[in-house]
Amino acid sequence: MSREQRAMIDAMVRQPRPAGPVPVEELRAGFREMMAETRVPDGIRTTATTLGPRPALLVEPAGTPRPGTLLYFHGGAFVFGSPETALSLTGNLVARTGIKALSLDYRLAPEHPFPAAVEDTLSAYRALLDSGEDPSAIVFAGDSAGGGLTVTTCLAARDAGLPLPAAIVAFSAGLDAGRTGESMVTKEGVDPFFTRESLRHTEVMYLAGQDPNQPLLSPAALADLTGFPPMLLQVGTNEVLLDDSTRLAARATAAGVDVILDVTADVPHVFQSFAGVLDEADEALDRAAFFLGQHLRIPGAADSRAR
Repeated sequence: MSREQRAMIDAMVRQPRPAGPVPVEELRAGFREMMAETRVPDGIRTTATTLGPRPALLVEPAGTPRPGTLLYFHGGAFVFGSPETALSLTGNLVARTGIKALSLDYRLAPEHPFPAAVEDTLSAYRALLDSGEDPSAIVFAGDSAGGGLTVTTCLAARDAGLPLPAAIVAFSAGLDAGRTGESMVTKEGVDPFFTRESLRHTEVMYLAGQDPNQPLLSPAALADLTGFPPMLLQVGTNEVLLDDSTRLAARATAAGVDVILDVTADVPHVFQSFAGVLDEADEALDRAAFFLGQHLRIPGAADSRAR
């Protein structure tokens, strides 16, 4: 671990930002530009595809993939981002696990506010199940807003009577549209990316007047997680969203769910995207890959080993 690396990343992302609300297209272009600077690992291949009614990006290792599917939900406050902007994360998970990933291009606000994103992620999961994938061979992963979708998609799947995936990995998940966590105040100024006001700007687009006090919008505060699969929640201490993860972990524990709360000191939101530049990012991705390998269950594998 390197203080110099963490300081460099903090200085790089702590850039002056325009005063007042930023137009949607400018937000989207700025995010694409920032994420284009992240490192995508060698030894992966990508193919445009579809999953349910939505486009998706298939990310595969160069060799033959191991059995299983990583269903990935990208970040971007439900307003910006795409499978391409998340490629440093999906690529690194694929490279480390050998499992293929399907990264979903779900609909974005303000053109498509809540619950469009959840509808799309649930449709994508249903499409995997309908194609014959066993739920024990599917894992959900996501970052930021997409980290929140790993949880809310499970809630929606459970409500729809669908079996749940084998595991969840969430990086710096957004899990409380009401912004009621103490870290919204205590990490103000420490977080190099977000303030309560900047989050409110995109939140208004996504909510479109809906009450945030419902489980599909604020699972850290309101969701019943009974029956959920094992969860790995990774988050940095320099985040206003820190308490979204800590509170969800507490709810999971209370519901009898296996959960690992993995907190890294002095790193920003979705620090894993700085793999190859920040030691803590690579180490966190290694832990995530190990967790996924532990919980992915391939039907018939145990029987074949027994023989």
